[in-house]
Amino acid sequence: MRIRPLAALSTAALAALLLAGCSSSGNPDASASPSASVAADLCSSAAPSGPASEAVAVSGEFGTDSSASFASPLDITSVQRTVITEGSGDPIEEGDYINIALSGYDASTGAKLGSQGYTPGEIGPAPITTGTVLSQILGCAAPGTRVVAVTPSSDGSTPGQVFIVDLLSVTPTAAWGEPQPPVDGMPTVTLADDGQPTVTIPDTAAPTELQISVLKKGDGPAVAAGDTTLLQYWGVDWDTGESFDSSWSKGQPYSNPGNQYVPGFVSALDGQTVGSQVLVVIPPSLAYGEAGSSDNALAGKTLVFVIDILATQHAATQ
Repeated sequence: MRIRPLAALSTAALAALLLAGCSSSGNPDASASPSASVAADLCSSAAPSGPASEAVAVSGEFGTDSSASFASPLDITSVQRTVITEGSGDPIEEGDYINIALSGYDASTGAKLGSQGYTPGEIGPAPITTGTVLSQILGCAAPGTRVVAVTPSSDGSTPGQVFIVDLLSVTPTAAWGEPQPPVDGMPTVTLADDGQPTVTIPDTAAPTELQISVLKKGDGPAVAAGDTTLLQYWGVDWDTGESFDSSWSKGQPYSNPGNQYVPGFVSALDGQTVGSQVLVVIPPSLAYGEAGSSDNALAGKTLVFVIDILATQHAATQ
């Protein structure tokens, strides 16, 4: 990710500055538990407290858009962080998909540059990894932690930054919603302990119309047009019953900017709530076209997807 000077960034890009080096594609092996040494690395990557971060006074409660005040210009020579509120529960681990909210300030003037993440759907979760600015700010903190962090300019041509960063939660890597009754005639789905699905196709002809069934109903925000949704998916060919593609086989959730999928897949996401699991059967006309319409190997195929909706980031408004 290319980083521009913070003063030139919109408020929607404040989080991107801290999440630089992270990717929505996530941990290369999210199915594996971090080793003790990796967990220790995340803890030890936390920047120390220092005179610059300790000079920042914060007003407001965790989880709210709060204010920072300090004598400006603030002299920042290194990344420093001071914990304002200690979280509880399990510390975050390498590769966890974390949700943050933050406010940013210009260290030279004290002016507030903006805030992001305090409204659901403003920022998508990203995996935390050692070696990023965010790992220096959060280390292996627990959800509920609030940190004041100061970061120097990377090139000396722009002022440093002051951040209030709230670690809100960790996003699960499988749908967590309330189970819903299955729909008769649709494929059946069974789940492994980690949430990976297995799909059984009924012994009937493939439907010619789009079919959508909610298997779990989540409690999060609804997916809107133009969103970028973090999801797990398992795709099956109706004719063979075999999986042709899945995020599960790659070991990490997946996102596509603006949810640029085939029409039937987009319809399955539209209006569904985060935390939900959706089963969709997509005829060729709403997938990759009829047989012979293209060289795509899936042309002419009726496709079945099990989709776990883990998070959604709404499109930025002008």
